[in-house]
Amino acid sequence: MNASIPKQLSMACYHCGLPVPENSDWSTSIEGAMRPMCCPGCQAVAQCIVDNGFTDYYRDRIGYASTADQNNVIPPELALYDTKENAAQFGNQKDTGEALFSIEGIRCAACVWLIERRLARLPGVRSADMNYATGRLSVCWDRAVCKPSDILKTLREIGYSAYPFDAARHGEQLEQARKKMFRRLFIAGLSMMQVMMYALPVYMAGDGTMDPDMTKLMRWAGLLLTLPAMVYSAQPFFSGAWINVKNRMLGMDVPVAIGIGAAFVGSVVATVTSRGEVYFDSITMFIFLLLCSRYLELGARRKAAAALDKLQHVLPASATRMADYPTNRTTEMISATRLLRGDVILVKPGEAFAADGVILEGDTAIDLSILSGESQAVNMTAGATVPGGAMNVTQPVVLRVTQPPGESTLSVLMKLVLQAGQAKPKIALWADKVASRFVTILLVFALGVFITWHFIDPSRAWAIAIAVLVVSCPCALSLATPTVLAAATNRLLQQGVLVVQPHVLETFHQATHIIFDKTGTLTVGKPVVSHIEPLDNLAASHCLRLAAMLAASSNHPLSRALVAAADKDTEASNNDSDLTCQNLRHLVGQGLEASIHGKCYRIGSLDFVQELTGSATLAPEIPGFVSVYLGTSDVLVARFDLADGLRVDAKHTVNYFQNKGKAVVLLSGDSRSVSQHIANELGITVVLGQQLPDQKLSYVQKLQRDGAVVAMVGDGINDAAVLSAADVSFAMGDGSALAQTYADCVLLSGQLKSLTVLNDIAAKTFAIIRQNLLWAVLYNLIAIPTAAFGLLNPWMSGIGMSLSSVVVIINALRLQRVPRIRKHLNQRPQPSADAIPESLRTWR
Repeated sequence: MNASIPKQLSMACYHCGLPVPENSDWSTSIEGAMRPMCCPGCQAVAQCIVDNGFTDYYRDRIGYASTADQNNVIPPELALYDTKENAAQFGNQKDTGEALFSIEGIRCAACVWLIERRLARLPGVRSADMNYATGRLSVCWDRAVCKPSDILKTLREIGYSAYPFDAARHGEQLEQARKKMFRRLFIAGLSMMQVMMYALPVYMAGDGTMDPDMTKLMRWAGLLLTLPAMVYSAQPFFSGAWINVKNRMLGMDVPVAIGIGAAFVGSVVATVTSRGEVYFDSITMFIFLLLCSRYLELGARRKAAAALDKLQHVLPASATRMADYPTNRTTEMISATRLLRGDVILVKPGEAFAADGVILEGDTAIDLSILSGESQAVNMTAGATVPGGAMNVTQPVVLRVTQPPGESTLSVLMKLVLQAGQAKPKIALWADKVASRFVTILLVFALGVFITWHFIDPSRAWAIAIAVLVVSCPCALSLATPTVLAAATNRLLQQGVLVVQPHVLETFHQATHIIFDKTGTLTVGKPVVSHIEPLDNLAASHCLRLAAMLAASSNHPLSRALVAAADKDTEASNNDSDLTCQNLRHLVGQGLEASIHGKCYRIGSLDFVQELTGSATLAPEIPGFVSVYLGTSDVLVARFDLADGLRVDAKHTVNYFQNKGKAVVLLSGDSRSVSQHIANELGITVVLGQQLPDQKLSYVQKLQRDGAVVAMVGDGINDAAVLSAADVSFAMGDGSALAQTYADCVLLSGQLKSLTVLNDIAAKTFAIIRQNLLWAVLYNLIAIPTAAFGLLNPWMSGIGMSLSSVVVIINALRLQRVPRIRKHLNQRPQPSADAIPESLRTWR
């Protein structure tokens, strides 16, 4: 350093590493010594760390912390996170707050240790888990004691920038990481090519004809050109190995770092002393090839996360509200977070729906692909329910908000997405454990090889030990499962299947029993008119028109089914358009009564209608259907047979699992007769009807005690307990939010056929995992002994190790070619052998 620079300016800040200004008196006592600080901000942060008893942070860190804000360590704008407007992003529970935070300035494992322990001491914080790899901090706190600003303030106090997780900003950070990886790869590739230019003449003159001074020049040139790759490109391997060693966990970076470091040190010694072999070409090639495989791995993981990122970017930031609708149709642009239940908004073509709602005006096509995986737009008219996040394609519509953005369908799914992938399935944990033990055994083995060759041929001992370290591939073991699982999860999400828990593929692949709920799962959960039996001399279309006129004032599912059938029937819609109802009466549990053209009509149960018409000879009712009667004075006019429509893919799905040798069970809360009727139609032999939620739970637990692996498929609130208890559980995407939060997997597509696709992908996933593990084991069993016997030099070992990782990744990406499922958009529900649930059978 220049002698003219004052001594105090040459001092480095003990906290952030920046130079300490001249004549500054900022300092903090750390471990009994006064440590210089560059500014009051760093002094305040360091003093906070010391006061809270975390001085071990300075002892364990491997890099300086981020620079503290000199003027304002705790910005006042943090209080904005405590406002009611921002409360929705921290959970919707009254007493408990929960959120993900992105943390900037993470340097090493010591940072993770400091953050978790400092927040653990913050009053009201129930849990704090920092993910070093992703930079995400998950915090749960007591709202009565702690506020979001307290968490952010605490993190700022110890020197870390934090903000609520934002997918866009987090994506920018990932993109920066990709660019940094590419720069390292570029430098390593450039060094490799330049070093090869100087190494090749030496190899060609292997007979000793090259002048010794020229050989020495070539070696020094190779050393200088290798330095950028060692200092910059290989830095992730060394820092990763150091973190592994500090945490007493031998990861795959340890043998890589030792191999690179040993080869470089040996080459430097050989260059300085002009004796022995140099491996600069092998070092640069190994660094380049290994970075290539990691860059490919990073690309695969980013591709696997692309569908999740897309889901998180769907909800718009603003909405067009019609405050005085329908009296005034003026609009105003507001933040989507300000929307409340009951607000009316205008959604133009090309815009996404900012919240769940019901269409009040307009007919349009809705793109639901982001939620269901179905690429074909669905036509919707007034009265249809639209989930937030769906895209309006063709015409502007007016929507009444039923669920604000924070409670919308997409928001629930986004929370599930953020929850997904946080843990590992058993097979991935097993592979990590094996890889860790493998590294330990490898290091001991390499040491033994070095000692053995030292007695056999000392000149080759160093090179062979390096080759053993380099050729081994714990990377293949570690990548064998997570890469495959990431590819499978991404493929499923593209097809409308959201895997929430890590064990879904593994457990579903092993399931022995597949249990289905009935209403809303095997059936669509909505009654439809399947047959009209005229009992007088009127046409069926006229009977339907009369029934729809009476039923139009009722919200009962049976009433809505009659009205919907009349709307779809052209003849019923066009005939007798002058019909009007007068003196309408709604009799709870029986039906409706009104006067049409001066004549009294009733619609409802048979007993209720026969009070008006008197007894009459009736056509036999169809088993499994609910019959609704229409009558007037002394005449039964018609009978309408309604049924809850079977899902079009229910039969196929049941047959699929039966053919796979799995036991299929129907477990329903509906009556035994109705449940049995459904089972007969689908070919299910084990049926339990009229089951209360606790009885469903007991049945599943009994199967589990007998050794069964149970998969449960349901959709309703009463399924939440049994979904939680099953070994693996699935909620229909159009079911209740509560059922989805208790399920391990959500079928966003709303198709049962998704289960068959999931099972096929699970089988293929574990076949590929077994292939990858087998390849990794066989490769290491062959390559390591070959290197130990001196048959491989370091550069050949580097190529083998890198190719081994590439093979694993490419094999995993084969899952991307699984065929997509198709929706049966043009098929109507098949109601011919189903029945209405007990809750819908009476006219209430």
